[in-house]
Amino acid sequence: MTEAVSVKKLTHFINGELVEGKSNNYSKVYNPTTGEVIAEVPIATAEETREAIAAAKAAFPAWRDLSVAKRAEVLMRFRFLLTENMEQLLDIICTESGKTLEDARGEVTRALESVDLAIGAPHLVKGEYSVNVGGQINAYSAKYPLGVVAAISPFNFPIMVPLAQTSMAVAVGNAVILKASEKVPMTSLFVSELWKKAGLPDGIWTVVNGSKDAVNELLENPTVQAISFVGSTPVAKYIYETGSKYGKRVTALGGGKNNMVVMPDADLEQVANAFIGAAYGAASQRCMAISTIMPVGEETADRLVAILKEKISNLKVGSYKEEGTDFGPVISKESKENILKAIDLAERQGATVVVDGRELDIVKNAEGFFVGPTLLDNITKEMEIFDEEVFGPARNVVRVSTLSEAIDFINGQDLANGVTIFTNDGAAARKFTTEIDVGMVGVNVPIPIPVGYHNFAGFKGSRFGEGHMFGPDQARFFTKTKTVSERWPDTKETTASTFAFPSNN
Repeated sequence: MTEAVSVKKLTHFINGELVEGKSNNYSKVYNPTTGEVIAEVPIATAEETREAIAAAKAAFPAWRDLSVAKRAEVLMRFRFLLTENMEQLLDIICTESGKTLEDARGEVTRALESVDLAIGAPHLVKGEYSVNVGGQINAYSAKYPLGVVAAISPFNFPIMVPLAQTSMAVAVGNAVILKASEKVPMTSLFVSELWKKAGLPDGIWTVVNGSKDAVNELLENPTVQAISFVGSTPVAKYIYETGSKYGKRVTALGGGKNNMVVMPDADLEQVANAFIGAAYGAASQRCMAISTIMPVGEETADRLVAILKEKISNLKVGSYKEEGTDFGPVISKESKENILKAIDLAERQGATVVVDGRELDIVKNAEGFFVGPTLLDNITKEMEIFDEEVFGPARNVVRVSTLSEAIDFINGQDLANGVTIFTNDGAAARKFTTEIDVGMVGVNVPIPIPVGYHNFAGFKGSRFGEGHMFGPDQARFFTKTKTVSERWPDTKETTASTFAFPSNN
């Protein structure tokens, strides 16, 4: 008989304290590996969210007035605490998301890159100064924090995305409210306590757990100056349109339908290994996961599919606690059902099932939310799965005759997050990188996610607004620039009226 799992009652983190929810409305948090409920997270009301915003607003002036170097010191202590508490952090991430230990460790490493960049905020917020621009007038520009800003994060990266959205915002002097995914709230609450230990003043980092009421309050409340969102494309569009209507600065990143083009000259063994990691890692629950592989030419396709079939069939699906597990479950029972329906529909519409993840014992019999690795060949533009993002391990083969055909197919899709080409031909790579209309492009790189000090964002339906998640654009997004023109005339000097703008003439 299995011992019952203790269900934790979680909280919000407001004004430096773990605060119980007032709504008496809770959402269940599952361990996707076992299917068990491990916690209940409070769903904040609009009123609770307003209280959190008010606390952040009260805390903001003192943090704004602290020197950027002093703020960076807090970030440095926070980074140290993240590494010092790594093992506990990894266990929380794996438990509530189902990630393997290797995947979780990689996620934390990428989260640290965002903190590292934010530690360099003193350099990124430097202004400009010009002497004697005209008539003995000096001019300078300076960056100032916006005030209270908010981040709304997804379930698939419990720490990387929230810290990518918020580290720079904190470093440049804002008060941040995080609306974490209610599916993975424990990681953000644990991180909240590390911020407090690092010396971040109460009210500067807030976690409000909630759903649409909390989100709408963040979008509509006049105190909140900016919104950073990562999630599905339909919600990203809603966040952007609503936030913009209320006068906020908004960047909203949506989903991706990421393609890997394979030229006939590529090393197909290398391609297969690259595709499998990029396509099935984290149970394919990444906005930058490769959804579709596009071999150029029938011979290339036949050879590649044969190699992929053997390799994918040998992938191990299971718990992160089991040695040799390649990937774990998807996040929820609903997600599992939607993925299986997408596979069924593709098969009915004419796709060839090369590897069938529906047939694994762990998919049929386990209590966890497992879906096996699936590869579908002969996908055509008429099939729903060609354009729609399946957030799970059902991956596609789209056969094309030429590189130009591949480029046309990809440019015709609504989602344009990431894309990559595998080739040894420099001319083909140059044509591809020049003509492709996608935000992040790889050449022989399977997942072209930029490092933390380069900007991250897609095009078209993968991105609404002009901000980025990584990179120096974060410092610009979370600050406003004030330009000052000043002149200090001699006290005895008398000047005549002038009716022209000051100039350097």
